[in-house]
Parts: sequence; C-alpha cells; structure tokens
Amino acid sequence: MVISSNIAAQSSANALGANQVALSRSLARLSSGSKIVNPSDDAGGLAVSLQLDAKAQRTDAAKSNIANAISFTQVQEGYLKKVGKALDRMGELAMLAQDVTKSTDDLTAYNAEFQKLGAFIADTATKNFNGTPLFGATALDITTDEAGGTFSMAAMDLNFTVVALAMGEGNNIATAGAAATTLSYVKSAAAVLALARANIGVDQATLSYTSDQLTVSSENLAVASSMIKDVNVATESVAFTKHTMMVQSATSMLAQANQLPQSLMKLLG
Repeated sequence: MVISSNIAAQSSANALGANQVALSRSLARLSSGSKIVNPSDDAGGLAVSLQLDAKAQRTDAAKSNIANAISFTQVQEGYLKKVGKALDRMGELAMLAQDVTKSTDDLTAYNAEFQKLGAFIADTATKNFNGTPLFGATALDITTDEAGGTFSMAAMDLNFTVVALAMGEGNNIATAGAAATTLSYVKSAAAVLALARANIGVDQATLSYTSDQLTVSSENLAVASSMIKDVNVATESVAFTKHTMMVQSATSMLAQANQLPQSLMKLLG
C-alpha cells in the first residue's frame, strides 16, 4: 500500500466524472425530448434526420400546391355549372324562336334574352383565380411531389370553344331561320362544355389521389425522422435512474478512497 499516490481515489474520481457526463446527457435528452442533443451524439443520424425533415416539409408544400389546384378546379366547375344552365336556356330560346306562331315582338324578346345570356358566358370566360385565368389557353402544370414532379391540368379556353359556339353565326335568334342555325351551335357548345366538366372531374380525382399519397408519405417521413432523433422516454428514464445511482455510488466510493491514506498513517503512529 502507498500513500504518495491515491490510485483508488483517482479511479473513483474518473468513474464519477464519466457517470456525471452520462447523467447530464440523459437529463438533457429527457428535458429536450431529443436523443441527439449535440451533433456529436449521433452525427450520421442527425444528417439523415435533417434530410428527412426537409423532405417532409417539401412534401407538405406540394400538398398545399395540390390543395390550391383542387380549389382552382372547384371554382372552374362552379362557373361552368352556371354556363351550362345558360346554354340550356339559350337552347330553349332557340327552339321557341322557331315556333311559327310567335310574333316579331316575341322573337325580339327571345333574342334580347339570348344576347344577354351569351354576354354572360363571354364574361365568364374572362374570370380568374388569384390572378390566374380560370379558362386560359395554356395548360397548368401543378407541382405534385417534393422532387418536382408535375401534373398537367388541361387548358380550358372558353373563348375559342363554348363562347364561339354559343354565339354562332349571326349571333341571334331574331328569325326562325337564324334560330335554327344558332341552335346547332348552342348544342355543340353544350357538348364541349360537358367534356370540359368531365375533364375537371378527372383532374380533381387525380389531384385528390395524389394528395392522399403525399399525406401517407409525409407521415412516414415524420415517423422515420422520429425514430432517429426523438428520445424514448421510458428507456431514457431507466438510464437516468441508473446514472443517478452510479453518480451517488461513485461519490461515496471517492469519499471512502480518500480515507485510505489516513488509515495508513495509523500504521506509522
């Protein structure tokens, strides 16, 4: 036994220091909810977690794009429903104008209503959604995933389809002959409108499916990131208790080790 170097005390002090570091780390994890308090805790895991979090945020942004696109198509459909009713009435007026029992005044009244309905459809073709034309000549490419993938919504230019057909040649039903000619254009406009509304339905369904996929993807990314960085409270609580007891034990042993030189001095007395 020696008194110049208290090896037992040094060993106890080293153990105490290591246990205090472990206790502090466990306390930090429990208080923060994350098992990666410092990058040094898991440098590789931190890098992967950050990438997963960034990917999840981009996925959520893509979901927002899709939600706005769905709203866009819903507004389109709302307007086209009204256009459809206007075309139905225009077709009815064109048929009534072909009644040989109708007077010139009757035809004039029918034609006046017909013109106003046509103007309503033409005005509808100019509407926009947050500055974006609802019925433009250019297809809209919607970003649908975090990698930049897109979905193209078909162009729906009413000016060159429904409006032109609805107004027809001569643009009136002032006579029975004109009404018969115009009616054929109104019927063609109604057919074009029906196809346009069907395309809107397809776009809405596709966008909804894509949004559902992104919801699942975002959830899975969050789970994957959580597995890497989030602390398991139950496991860490056990570790915290263990380190607390180890610190107390090391402190007690360090005190005992510091008593050893004094017992040796009694041999010299």
